[in-house]
This record gives sequence, C-alpha cells and structure tokens, in this order.
Amino acid sequence: MRSLISLLDISDDEVAGIVDDAVKFAGQRPERTLDGRAIGVYFRRPSTRTRTSFWRAATLLGADTILFGPDDLQLSTGETLADTARVLSGYLDLLVVRTNDDMAELRELDAVSDLGVVNALTRHEHPTQALADLATLREEFGDLAGRHLVYVGEGNSTAQALVFAAAATPGLRLTVVTPPDYGLPVDVLTRRAAMDRVRQCHDFAEVDGAADAVYTSRWQTMGVAKEDPDWLRAFEPYQVNEELFGRVGTAATVFLHDLPAVRGQEVTDEVLDGARSRAWRQSLHKRTAATAVLQWCAERG
Repeated sequence: MRSLISLLDISDDEVAGIVDDAVKFAGQRPERTLDGRAIGVYFRRPSTRTRTSFWRAATLLGADTILFGPDDLQLSTGETLADTARVLSGYLDLLVVRTNDDMAELRELDAVSDLGVVNALTRHEHPTQALADLATLREEFGDLAGRHLVYVGEGNSTAQALVFAAAATPGLRLTVVTPPDYGLPVDVLTRRAAMDRVRQCHDFAEVDGAADAVYTSRWQTMGVAKEDPDWLRAFEPYQVNEELFGRVGTAATVFLHDLPAVRGQEVTDEVLDGARSRAWRQSLHKRTAATAVLQWCAERG
C-alpha cells in the first residue's frame, strides 16, 4: 500500500481525487476494497476523531484492524523504530500513526519496511485533517475556485497542512492570520507551487476581501504548553466571535474548526453552536477523508 506522509508528496490531481471521494463517501457506503488487508492504528497521543475515523474507515473498507496505544509496542521498552517496522510489515499492510514528534519518524518507517504509512498528525503537518477540510468546503460551495478561506490562530500542524491543501486546489485563496511570533515558518509558504494564493498576516486589517469561510483551531495544539507563560494575552484578539465575523465575513460566511474546541478561548459558544458553524459536518468528513485516503493507499501507483 502507498504512503501518505505529507501533502507535498502527492500531486494536485491526487489531492483533488481524494477530496472527491471523501465528498462521495458522505452519501454512500464504500466498496470493500481492503478485504483481506490488515491495518494498524498507532497513536502516541490522545485522539477522539482521527483514531475513531480511521478505525471506522478501515472496517467499512473491509480491512482487519488493530489499535495500539502509546505503551503497547516494544518501542516503549527500547526497541528501535526500524526493528519495529520490519516486524510489523510481516503482519500489517499499513500503519496509521499519530505523534507529536518530527515527520522523520514516519519517513523512517516508510523507508525500512514494506508498510504503507499514513500521517495522522505530526508536529509539522496534519494532512488528513486538511483533506477533510477541503471535503467540507467542497460540499458547502462546490467548485472552490474564487473562494476565500481565512484561518485564524496559531501556525500549527493544521495550518501548515491547510496551506499545502489550498495551494493544491485551483483558485482557492487562503489568508492565515496569526499572533506575532506564532505564525507559520517562512519556508512553509514557499514549498508548493501556487503559493501566490496563500498569504500570512497578523492584522485583520490586512485581510483582502471577505471570507467565504473562517477557520480556527485550538490554541494549545495537542495540549502542548507554550514557552511564554503570558501567551494567552497575545491570542485573545484572535478569538472567533460574532464581532470578528462582522469584520472579515458576510452573512453567508461559514465557520470551521478541526476540534476539539476550548470554548471561550479560540471560539465562542455562539459561533461554534450557531447556524453558520460547519464544525460538526467537518468532523464527519474526518471519517470520509480517512476512507478516501485508505482507498488511495491501496490503489496501484
């Protein structure tokens, strides 16, 4: 099975194909294209949506699945990653991995074994989340050419994946608005073609044109503490509330959140639970995107 470690590894057409399938799977049950396959789901960090969505996607596609927690593999007792990968490739066809660490671990897993590897979140990128985001937007708007997505908050793994996904989507424009010192690394904005449609700023006055969708993410990604003990003060002006929608959106602007949300911090209850919110539909598309990704991994390259 093929690996999906970064959206930078696959073509724009492949991104579009996975998103098309994810939208399709919201309304129809997939064929059991993974009958006889074995998929491991190894999460070293907490997860509600991503872990469950990959388990459900694998079972819908007919695969046998096994879930590993952070202490279930001998990695926790000192076995090397390479040795673990070689062993698991004798039992499994693909391993879905979540870690807060560098993507290099996933690259090593992919390189030293016959396992397909799927990135279910690393410190630098959350590719399957971005695919679910695109599926949500496609379902809402149809063709995304000419649409404007405004992301508000920290330049975290969700934001980085969203940059790569937007750059791969013809005509979609993305503006990332972050607190100073909490933005995207400069090189992220130069690593894919069509980055002319992606820009970063720190002031909402610099947002060019009304947003079709406003997106935010948890300010403390994966619960990781920030170095500055007074960090929350820098983020407070970036809360998504009705006043912010009045500044950057219109009456038709929708709201996205990758969840879990810290209500009262990055978003108000009024927005998250309101009529403009698509966060719960977006959560469903975690499962449809996981299904589309696993199906893509099983296809012949």
